[in-house]
Amino acid sequence: MGDPILTTVDWARAQFALTAMYHWIFVPLTLGLSFLIAFFESIYVKTGNEEWKKLTKFWTTLFGINFAIGVATGIILEFQFGTNWSNYSWMVGDIFGAPLAIEGIFAFFLEATFFAVMFFGWHRVSKGFHLFSTWMVAIGSNLSAVWILVANGWMQFPTGMAFNPDKARFEMQNFWDVALSPVAVHKFTHTTSSAFLLASLFVVGISALFLLQERHQKMAKRSMVVAAVFGFIASVFVGFTGDEAAFNVAQRQPMKLAAMEGLYVGQEKAPIVAMGIINSKKKPGDDLPAFYQEVKIPGLLSLLANRDPNSFVPGINDLVFGNPERNVVGAEQRMVTGKIALAELARYKYAKDKGDAEEAAAALALFDQHKGDLGYGYLNNPIEAAPPVATTFYSFHIMVVLGTLFPVIFLAVLYFAFKGTLEYQRWLNLLCFFSIFLGYVAQQAGWIVAEVGRQPWAIYGLLPVGVASTNIAASNVQITFFMFLTLFTALLLAEIRIMMKQIKIGPEA
Repeated sequence: MGDPILTTVDWARAQFALTAMYHWIFVPLTLGLSFLIAFFESIYVKTGNEEWKKLTKFWTTLFGINFAIGVATGIILEFQFGTNWSNYSWMVGDIFGAPLAIEGIFAFFLEATFFAVMFFGWHRVSKGFHLFSTWMVAIGSNLSAVWILVANGWMQFPTGMAFNPDKARFEMQNFWDVALSPVAVHKFTHTTSSAFLLASLFVVGISALFLLQERHQKMAKRSMVVAAVFGFIASVFVGFTGDEAAFNVAQRQPMKLAAMEGLYVGQEKAPIVAMGIINSKKKPGDDLPAFYQEVKIPGLLSLLANRDPNSFVPGINDLVFGNPERNVVGAEQRMVTGKIALAELARYKYAKDKGDAEEAAAALALFDQHKGDLGYGYLNNPIEAAPPVATTFYSFHIMVVLGTLFPVIFLAVLYFAFKGTLEYQRWLNLLCFFSIFLGYVAQQAGWIVAEVGRQPWAIYGLLPVGVASTNIAASNVQITFFMFLTLFTALLLAEIRIMMKQIKIGPEA
């Protein structure tokens, strides 16, 4: 079983990953489908055509099923910060709690208030107010995502805060630095646009199923055209925001970028690996090849990382052991200064408790000189600073490949729709239906890149997950892990079953 503390951390990680990945099955569909429903209803209000109203109500029913189960998994996710990550909550609660509180007070109440009107107000309020409510649900859902992603962006790139040595806590100094950090902004734009893409795939795929079954064909084709236009625009935006997100990773999380590309030795004109098979035995610092097989595009990684195809991109070895020629300070050196910071912090607290002001001031001055590497002081081996390379590499490349396929599918749908032959393209309708599942694979792969690539840090460079976790018995986390696994699987199966029933009934109900 190994060290019991490490075992607890591993189970806590697994439980959070389980909850987040289940939660992210429901959330992106809610974010994107809410806007598609608003589009459908706007067309109904504009044209007065009852077919668009029937179509809107059908997709609203599927949205409602997904929304309810998504809320359940989201609440459990937030509770885990208290149960499994209490040291993290203590050390950064002042910062991390602010965006979560805003999400709960403002955005969630906006959603909840208008959600009831959207579902039950068709014959109780005017057309205009009902449409307004639908748009408010769409905007509120996405505002919820803003604050969640601001909180996550801060974990990836901590800013706008200072460390309080008296309380051993990080405290917020500037809210706007946290809310408007470039990582948070790009994380929001990339994540929400990818959610729009997934929802478009969902509508296109279910509509394609109707065409394959020769049911509700007029409604299906109308839904597919609107969703394909929305999906194609979202796909283009995902490409631009993905490029900006990768540039931000290169500037602020170079270790994650190196893992995304399996780059161990830094180089100028660094290539992107278009496809490759990772050598699973490869470790930082050894002489084994990084790949069994790979296909590279020269200079493209340097261009992506620094906007210069001739520039130098550090590899995992540089970031672990350092590269003085390139002015890259490695984790090995940062561990030394980090341990000095921890020792001086302990000396400062001891001197302060004794009432020795001179000793405390001297210790605090040395701590301030080295506090930038505070988190590295908790590492036992510099290799710990590298994330799991194979998982990060494959997830990133699966996401990119699928993200390239989806706009082609949307264009094909639009092409045959305007030719008037969409219902006869069986191959395309089958591809559209199975693309729903591919969309979810791409979504999950994106989150794995973001979160696994951040390891071993709970807060990048400042707080390792081993320090952030709650000091409880591993068996406690194991029990709740399997409870949540059972519960979430049951919820997912329930959602699929209820949705299939509604899809079988169709928009005629």
